[in-house]
Amino acid sequence: MAEEGEGGEYNLVLEDGTVKNSSRDFTGKATATYSNGEIYEGLFANGLREGFGKYSYTSGDVYEGNFKENLKHGIGKMTYHEGIGTYHGYFESGKRHGEGVFIYKNGDVYSGWWKDGKKEGRGTYVLRESGMKLEGQWSNGFVTKGKWVFPNGQYYEGTFDSNQPKGEGVWVFPNGNVCKGEYSQTVIPAEEEGVKDTIKVSWATHSQLHESASAINTVL
Repeated sequence: MAEEGEGGEYNLVLEDGTVKNSSRDFTGKATATYSNGEIYEGLFANGLREGFGKYSYTSGDVYEGNFKENLKHGIGKMTYHEGIGTYHGYFESGKRHGEGVFIYKNGDVYSGWWKDGKKEGRGTYVLRESGMKLEGQWSNGFVTKGKWVFPNGQYYEGTFDSNQPKGEGVWVFPNGNVCKGEYSQTVIPAEEEGVKDTIKVSWATHSQLHESASAINTVL
């Protein structure tokens, strides 16, 4: 992809209409059309994309924002054509990095922090259809600790694995009732190749866990 470092000659049109076959040593504003059909319109410094610009990919994706040494860097907006959505926030070395908002095609929204292109740090994911939200700490694209909040105010707070509750946690209900317990996960392997495994979650209250432990101790 040309954004990662183009090779060979390409078409560069300066503001005054001058046409060059390379941006080498050029500083200023111009439009570059690369050999793969991708187009950059914006600022250059010493031959590199530097400052504000617009980059149009052959896939239909479009990035508008800041560049540093040819890569997306700083604040910008990335619109994904292939049914993914739109990201508006910070980039570093070509990847989503820092604070930003991703609005997905289905209307879901993630607002929070990113690292190397993945959700990392504090963030909130809101599901448009159900109104539920998942808020807390994220790592490598997945929530690890936080709250699963329902529209009526009911929520679960605890630890998560693969965006599913796992480990000790607590349910808090709108009437003030509290239920403490623990979630366990069972992975059901997919029967077809290329299909994700299914994760089944099971909840047990602390009283149920105590009864189970007592029963085991009786047998032993």
